[in-house]
Amino acid sequence: MTRDNLLFLVIGALIGFIAGYLLEERMAEVQPPLRVHGAAEATAQPGASAPGASQSAPAGGGAPVARIAELQRRVAQDPQDSAAARELGNANFDIGNWQRAAELYERYLEIEGDDPNVLIDLGLSHRAMGDLDAAIATLDRALEADPDHWLARFNKAIVLGIDVGDLDAAGEVVEEMRGMRPNDPDLQRLEAELDRRRQAG
Repeated sequence: MTRDNLLFLVIGALIGFIAGYLLEERMAEVQPPLRVHGAAEATAQPGASAPGASQSAPAGGGAPVARIAELQRRVAQDPQDSAAARELGNANFDIGNWQRAAELYERYLEIEGDDPNVLIDLGLSHRAMGDLDAAIATLDRALEADPDHWLARFNKAIVLGIDVGDLDAAGEVVEEMRGMRPNDPDLQRLEAELDRRRQAG
C-alpha cells in the first residue's frame, strides 16, 4: 500500500480532526493556524483575511476523497504536474502526514522554483518532524524569495524562540516584524509569550 493510498483510506475519518493536533501545543495560543497554502498571507494586511485561509481548495465542490484519488493519479502519471503535487502536499499537510507533504512540496519547488508560500509549508513540515535546522533554513529560503513576507518571518520567530529557545535571535526577527505591523494581534501574543519565557528563564 502506497502512502497516497493510505491517505485515501484515512482522509474521510480524519478530516474532522485537521486542526485537532494543534490544540496539544501551547503555541496554538500565539501563532496562526499552520495552514498557509496560498499567496494571500504574503500580502494581506491585518484583518484582510483569516490566517491560514486555504487558497488551493479543490475546485468544483467535489468530494475530498475523490479529489485525493484524482491528485494521486495525476502525480503518478505526470511527475511534472506541479499543481497536483502542491495540492496533494497540502492534503497531506492538513492531516499531519509531514514526510509525504515535504516530499511533494520539494517536487513542486524543483519544478517551479522557490515559491515562498510553499517554502513556508515545507518549513513547517520540517518543524513538525523535529528537524528545526531544516525548518529555519527553509524559512530563510522563503525570505530570500520574498524579503517582506510576513508569515515566513513570523514562523521563523516561533521556531527560534519557542522551539530552539534562542530568544535573542527571535527578538531580532520580532523587531523587524514590529516595523511592518506594529498592531498585529498575533505579533502581540507572540511577543507576550517570548517575554514570559525570558522572565521564566
